[in-house]
This record gives sequence, C-alpha cells and structure tokens, in this order.
Amino acid sequence: MKSRSGSLYSLPLTTWISLFFLVPMLIVFVYSFLARETGGGVRWEFDLSAYAEIFRQTASGSFIYLDIVGYTLIMAVSATLLTILIALPCAYYIARSKNNTLLLFLVIIPFWVNFMIRIYAWVAILGQSGILNESLLAMGVLKEPIQFLFNDYAVLVVLVYTNLPFAILPLFTTIEKFDFGLLEAARDLGASHNRSLWSVLLPNIRGGLVTAVLFTFIPIFGTFAVPDVMGNSNVFMLGQLITSKLKFTGDYPMACSLSVLILLLSAAGLVVYTVYNNRQEQQHQVVIAEDEL
Repeated sequence: MKSRSGSLYSLPLTTWISLFFLVPMLIVFVYSFLARETGGGVRWEFDLSAYAEIFRQTASGSFIYLDIVGYTLIMAVSATLLTILIALPCAYYIARSKNNTLLLFLVIIPFWVNFMIRIYAWVAILGQSGILNESLLAMGVLKEPIQFLFNDYAVLVVLVYTNLPFAILPLFTTIEKFDFGLLEAARDLGASHNRSLWSVLLPNIRGGLVTAVLFTFIPIFGTFAVPDVMGNSNVFMLGQLITSKLKFTGDYPMACSLSVLILLLSAAGLVVYTVYNNRQEQQHQVVIAEDEL
C-alpha cells in the first residue's frame, strides 16, 4: 500500500517532468536526425546532413559552426569564471553578516524586473549617450564618447550581471552551513587567512561551488538575448545561431542538432566532474582507512 501511495504522490511530478522536459528533449533529438523541408520545417526522412554540416570545412579551411561553438565556449567559460569570482566573496560576506536576510533580499530583487528590461538598462548605461559616457564627459575624463557597447566586454559584463544571483544563492546556502570554527582552528595551527580559506573553506563548499558553476555556465552557453542586444552584429554566439536557423531559414534539423550539441557538451562536463568527484572520494576513503590501520 505504501509503495502505491508513493507512486501516486510522485505522479504529478513525474507527469510534469515528462511533459515539459523529456518530451521536448525527445522532439529536439528526433528532429535533429530528420531532413530539412525546402519551405521550412522537417521532412520525415532519416538524414544526418545537419550533423555533417556542423563539421563541414569551408574552402578556406575554417569550420564555420565549430568556430561559433568554440567562441561561445570561450565566452561562457570566461563569464562563468568572472561570475564565480564575484559571487564567492559576496556569498561569504552574506553568510557571515547579521543582516543576511536583507542582503539576500537585495540579491533577489533583480528577479522582480523583466529580463529584457534589465538588459536594455545596460544599453542606457553604456551607450554613447548613456550614463557612463555622460558622467565621464562631465568630469573631464573624456573629450568625446567611447563606444562601450557592441563588443565582447559589454556582453561579458551583462552576462555576469544577469547570472550573478544564480551563483550567489547556492554558494550562500552551502557557506551558511559551514562550520567557521574550522577556519579558526586552521589559523591557530599556523595557516594564514587566505590559506585557510583555500585549504579548508573551498573543499567543504565544493557542492555549492559546482552547483553555482552549472547554474551559470549552462544558461550562458545557450543564451540569445544578451549577445544579440549588447553585441549586436559584432558578437555572434551559439544561441543566436540557433535562433536565426529557426526564425529566418526554418532549418529545424540544424537548430535541433546544435541544441543537441549544447546538451552533449553540458553532459560531458557533468560526467567529467562526477568521475573526478568519485576518484576524490575514493582517495579520501583510502586515506581514512590507512589512518585507522
């Protein structure tokens, strides 16, 4: 009876995941192996031309799609690293603060504003007639406006800004549970402040750190809006490529094959981390067993 009750309780969640996650992913996977219809859409014939096109080399020796994937990967890794470097001290400060509820509230506030409005707010800040240029001109720092927009740096800044809360929250949750007495013990044993943070704190919050990386990297890797607005035609990432295939050419198989590629790369990262984490745990268990002997 208990097992049947448990199945009934989990039925809504199972249905939700199946309808809104597994079924769409299955459709994307199937479409990636179909032929493209001339007028857009798919023709129900097995075809690998979409995957072949991704790895097609041009006459000049370049790989158009793989170059975009590589550029997107570099941007995603760079933005993720910057986000974590900013989020880690912020989460640490919030966890140690007596006003952590208020600080968390301030972190969550941006979620109350529409995503596109937050992006275009940065256009008002970084534009040639924006707040930053006007302030620098008024202070005499600049003689003429600088083009802060439509480049890699503008895209990175906004990617970090939009994804920062997703990194701070899991890091805060993990750091809050950390026993800070271990840091004091490490310093009593002669470790410096930075050394104790590196050798004691970071290994114990690894779970939150990995969650923050995943919550940041995966959305950035497939993002469309930020590079489209902040980079214009000067920045072209994988999310924009998928959108252009769907919106302008109706090439569903190519768009789906690129989406599958994103999924595979993300899954590969998870596999690598899982293998590394299992090896670390095995080594830790071996050390404990040797100490007991």
